[in-house]
Amino acid sequence: MSFYFYNTYTKKIDEFIPICDNKVSIYSCGPTVYNLAHIGNFRSYIFSDVLRRSLKLAGYDVEHVMNITDVDDKTIKNTCEKNPNPCLDDLRAYTKPFIDDFFADMNILGIDKVEHYPKATETIEPMKEMLNLLLDKEYAYYKDDSVYFSINKFKNYGNLSGIDLSSVKTGLRYNTDEYDKDDIRDFVLWKGEKESEKIAWETSICKGRPGWHLECSAMIRNIFHGTIDIHTGGVDLIFPHHENEIAQSEAAYGEKFVKYWIHCEHLLVDGKKMSKSLGNFYTLRDILDMGFDADAVRYLLLSVHYRQKLNFTLEGLKQTSQTIIRIYNSYNRLADINASNSNEAKEENINEIMSKADIFKKDFLDALKDDLNVSKALSVFHEAIRFTNQFLDEKKNIISSKSKEILTDLFHYMDKLTNILKNSRKITANDKDDIDTELMTLLDKRNEARKSKNYAEADKIRKTLEEKGYKILDSPTGSKLQKINL
Repeated sequence: MSFYFYNTYTKKIDEFIPICDNKVSIYSCGPTVYNLAHIGNFRSYIFSDVLRRSLKLAGYDVEHVMNITDVDDKTIKNTCEKNPNPCLDDLRAYTKPFIDDFFADMNILGIDKVEHYPKATETIEPMKEMLNLLLDKEYAYYKDDSVYFSINKFKNYGNLSGIDLSSVKTGLRYNTDEYDKDDIRDFVLWKGEKESEKIAWETSICKGRPGWHLECSAMIRNIFHGTIDIHTGGVDLIFPHHENEIAQSEAAYGEKFVKYWIHCEHLLVDGKKMSKSLGNFYTLRDILDMGFDADAVRYLLLSVHYRQKLNFTLEGLKQTSQTIIRIYNSYNRLADINASNSNEAKEENINEIMSKADIFKKDFLDALKDDLNVSKALSVFHEAIRFTNQFLDEKKNIISSKSKEILTDLFHYMDKLTNILKNSRKITANDKDDIDTELMTLLDKRNEARKSKNYAEADKIRKTLEEKGYKILDSPTGSKLQKINL
């Protein structure tokens, strides 16, 4: 059975056929590093992680790119506010802490590292090359100290988003990276240098900096050198960002840009759009500081189909935390059994256990192949958990080594998607007297660092505790140290 995905470009479910046999190229829109990522961002990043893990589970070789947008309107503006006469080093100094925080949060959520994380500031030459091609082919023009893309020159403009160009007046231009979804104008490729900014690069036609849309196209081309299989992102990026990427990429290089466009729906909080003014805006750090576990956040964000809006609530996160505990308990019960091959542990039919496990695996992967039906896949996971618990009950926890091996492998197979079992061993030392005073002091310092939002120090202490053999368990009632069983 092949994978089938809803392709935003064709507006239907398409069979997935990679360009190069068993190898899949993916580009996912990454963060603009001017602030901490919020949970809406992480819904999109976890969706791309689910896509990546599903393809790898099916045996595909995945090459995955996620960009780091470190030069755009926001990063430039904020850098200039800190330094009225900034240079490129100032921009990099401003964005570096946010880049570090992004990778720290991705690690906390168990999101796979991808093969490439290009930064916009490190891909300027490919951007200038693309700009020159568009100028040479007369898809781009110079006006008011900047370079723009003429959307009327590209006949397929609007095919991704369904935007109607029939009423568009020529000559209207946008010099900003982002604009209203119902307003269509020629978009900026290269912004002329502003006296107040001072961060600029020379081109053949003017000094300035790249527009956001040009950056992604150039980074993709620089790594993949041609058509890619899959481009992902949130639905809010369909227009104008992804529409503009298609136009400039296909105009410049004369070949199809992307075969499959896969977009993730919005995340709501308490049924509303997330907003600081509504008091429902959360970063991952906010959620962890409330005492919730990162595995529960990951599980909740991946549990709803990517084409459905996800309503994030703290009550839902509490329920998900209980689900995680049930998964841990079943897995740990199996892991703790001292299996043997004695007469007492003879199975009725090892082949039956193996056959049942194979069916679970097939059903699990088939669900993912059906447009990433994660909800169905997770229901198969829970069926497998119930089967395991019933089997252990029937055998009174006396099973053969082979049965334990088969069932443990089944858990690990499904965890290649969920990626939570590595944290299942939450250790038992709940009494502070059972733990060295030095370790408890470190835990207290880590908690103080988190309260003061010194996340780098908190993360450093966490790593020190793990090196000493202890994992931190955060809960709504506080933090505990738990021995790591190796």
